[in-house]
Amino acid sequence: MEVGVPEADVSAFRECLSLSWKNPYILRLAFSAGIGGLLFGYDTGVISGALLYIRDDFKDVERKTWLQEAIVSTAIAGAIIGAAVGGWMNDRFGRRKSILLADTLFLVGSVIMAAASSPAILIVGRVFVGLGVGMASMASPLYISETSPTRVRGALVALNSFLITGGQFLSYLINLAFTKAPGTWRWMLGVAALPAVIQSVLMFTLPESPRWLFRKGREEEAKVILRKIYPSSDVESEIQALRDSVALEMKEVASDKISIIKLLKTKTVRRGLCAGMGLQFFQQFTGINTVMYYSPTIVQLAGFASNRTALLLSLITSGLNAFGSIVSIYFIDKTGRKKLALLSLFGCVLSLALLTATFRQTETHSPMISSIETSYFNNTCSDFSKAVNPIEWDCMKCLKAECGFCASGSNKLLPGACLSSNDAPKALCLKDHRAWYTKGCPSKMGWLAIVGLALYIIFFSPGMGTVPWVVNSEIYPLRYRGICGGIASTTCWVSNLVVSQTFLTLTVAIGTAWTFMLFGVVALVGIFFVLIFVPETKGVPMEEVEQMLEERAVNLKFWQRRSAPQKG
Repeated sequence: MEVGVPEADVSAFRECLSLSWKNPYILRLAFSAGIGGLLFGYDTGVISGALLYIRDDFKDVERKTWLQEAIVSTAIAGAIIGAAVGGWMNDRFGRRKSILLADTLFLVGSVIMAAASSPAILIVGRVFVGLGVGMASMASPLYISETSPTRVRGALVALNSFLITGGQFLSYLINLAFTKAPGTWRWMLGVAALPAVIQSVLMFTLPESPRWLFRKGREEEAKVILRKIYPSSDVESEIQALRDSVALEMKEVASDKISIIKLLKTKTVRRGLCAGMGLQFFQQFTGINTVMYYSPTIVQLAGFASNRTALLLSLITSGLNAFGSIVSIYFIDKTGRKKLALLSLFGCVLSLALLTATFRQTETHSPMISSIETSYFNNTCSDFSKAVNPIEWDCMKCLKAECGFCASGSNKLLPGACLSSNDAPKALCLKDHRAWYTKGCPSKMGWLAIVGLALYIIFFSPGMGTVPWVVNSEIYPLRYRGICGGIASTTCWVSNLVVSQTFLTLTVAIGTAWTFMLFGVVALVGIFFVLIFVPETKGVPMEEVEQMLEERAVNLKFWQRRSAPQKG
């Protein structure tokens, strides 16, 4: 899934690099926990390529779009549960044990998927992996944050986000590597077991988070770890600061329980939740995870028949997404959160408009069906045989009849054959050195769809890929930050589930072009939402953010620096 990058300035990254010789122990802690982010990214990204080959092995999956959506989205449903349970696990048993449990779930899920003999068993494996993803999304960044020096904390937590997008990119490379191997998708899904085992071994040799140890009254154990993390000149002050922080936190928890009703009655929190949840909603409903989960399928819908070609072209989107997460670190503080979100959404509207136009052209100008070409194979599509006016049939009509299109050998855009969509006619078509299509039709405009996808990622990743997470970390009062962040995160996961579960169904029901137009309309509405409901939190003290929410000021001139509210 799409995630954000915490704030970290350039000097913090330089200092982070210097740790490799000053204090490698800190980097060991961060990289060991960060493997959870790599697994998170890998397991959310690998399914996009594996799905192409799962369809080939299980014909039910090929015919039923809801089954393809289920294979993708059950992992997200598992992640929602894993994130919810992971929060409790982190507090009750510690960050380290939570990471180890996530690794176990990754390992079990990977083995089940690799050995799956039916779509149902494959879905069970996806649920296990989803539970691991949800737990890792909570435990890994928390462990890194609590075992890092204050100065480089942002940079090291950002490392987890880099590893997530890096894991997604790695999944596409692994998918490409196994396209020619026997068992293709089984290797793709099973490889995730290896980093899970490596992380488990590493985490067994590492300590628990010092903050969690302080909360459990195990101060001496925590002090030993802190002395390894901080220089001797700072360690005593850091120990005292952590002691005071934990004491204050425990006092607040004991003195006043937070209820949902009280939370919603608090004006600043309610308005902050509106902005935070809204940003997470628009992040997902502009369609980012349809691109990440179904990228090779979208490439095939654009007219590229080969699985390997679809995977290779999908590398572009995954690589740009990883690059965008790095670029955002520079722009998030230089440009500001609100302006960056608006520029990002505006770019998404333009790129989604390009995708809409491209797919509409592809759908309305697909190659015609030739009765002569079709009769050559003796495996005619039954609906085409019964058609009253077969001369009016084109490739799109053939595919909608759940048949396959065998392109002309000399030129893919010339009239081709409409055949039954099973293995025998497919083999005959490929044997005749022709291209076989079951998802999209040949088009001279297909390359524009790749440009549209690339532009979409270029605009989305540095802005809406990051801003919702940063704003949600800043917009809530301190004592409500945990519960409000959890509500916003749940909004993200649930929205992700809805979009991924309905994307393929929408492409069948209303067409790929109108599906992307729907995402574009949502992005357009998102621009007005950000203008009206989201305050600029760049460089603003927490008390001023609360005051902005209290006043509910609408600042349509988002490019102007907001003046500080008058006090008194």
